[in-house]
Amino acid sequence: MSILWEKSETWRWLVRKTRDSKPFFLAFATICGVVPGVIGYGVMQLTNSRNPQLEAQLRQTARPDSLMMGQVNRERLAEYLGELQRKEDTNDRYVAALKGETLTRKPYVRIQPIPKENTNEQKNDKAAQKN
Repeated sequence: MSILWEKSETWRWLVRKTRDSKPFFLAFATICGVVPGVIGYGVMQLTNSRNPQLEAQLRQTARPDSLMMGQVNRERLAEYLGELQRKEDTNDRYVAALKGETLTRKPYVRIQPIPKENTNEQKNDKAAQKN
């Protein structure tokens, strides 16, 4: 930042104006926040196509792996939503995710609860690590 302060008179002017004038600061902050948001929204609206013909063409020319992943994601979402409707315990997913594991199973079959680790084995492992 010191390079900007030492070399750029425009930067110095901008800092002085925002420091000394609250209305200028609010206007500058609004411009910095709103203008990029409006531009981004406009770009998203221009590039977002709701053309049914284009969507149909893209679905027809999709790669097989993309279609397979879409089907897998739909099945997993349906399974998860079904578990939520049935109010099943899904904590094992979170436990596995915290351990860095991915739960794999046959579709629509719940995983058995994760067994509690044996405390004797843990003590033996700690003793072996110390030696």
